[in-house]
Amino acid sequence: MSDATPHIGTLREKPLHAALKEWYREPDDRVEVPVDGFVIDLVRDDLLIEIQTRGFASMKTKAHKLLEKGHHLRIVHPIPVDSWIVKIDDAGTIIDRRRSPKHGQISDVFAELVSFPEALVRNSLEVEVVLTAEEQIRRHNPGESWRRKGWTVIERRLVEVMESTLLADARGLAELLPDGLPETFTTADIAAGLRTPRRAAQRVAYCLRKTGIADPVGKRGNEVEYRLCR
Repeated sequence: MSDATPHIGTLREKPLHAALKEWYREPDDRVEVPVDGFVIDLVRDDLLIEIQTRGFASMKTKAHKLLEKGHHLRIVHPIPVDSWIVKIDDAGTIIDRRRSPKHGQISDVFAELVSFPEALVRNSLEVEVVLTAEEQIRRHNPGESWRRKGWTVIERRLVEVMESTLLADARGLAELLPDGLPETFTTADIAAGLRTPRRAAQRVAYCLRKTGIADPVGKRGNEVEYRLCR
């Protein structure tokens, strides 16, 4: 591996990605390094670090190929606990700023892990979840984003990093489950404990099953029951 002069990777970099990379960077880290056909955000000794602000599906091929080559990969993924919606006009002037009613939580990472949960079984993949406060910058573009009445998100900006949790392997997924789960549980139990929609709880159960952290053991009515593996 050799150092690379910042080029395309940084020229097209979004503010949230750049800010998180700078926050995570240590003095001896190498930045924007070409490795086996890919450009890696940070290289720390033999550890490859990728800041992934978008969905994991977009990096599935990259992750699998790097792991197949025997690299140690860490994916750093932000989840906004608090967000501010900032509306700007065409000149970039702020015309409105308000706090979003939506609040993320660490278990939201399961929505991304469904892209390749089996990879966490390998000791060479880690995921670090970073809980943040951020701004969503929106500009009005008539005809786009009908759900937001034309207000589209043009970029995200980091306000604060609150805390981070490293999932060093698949066993860390069990620690993200809600307290008080019964010995055998369903997705309804997960949804109630995490105060999340059933669809999100189904993603949790899928990841637990695919990584061997939980097994289906029967049914409760029409629902599959799971038990954590010891």
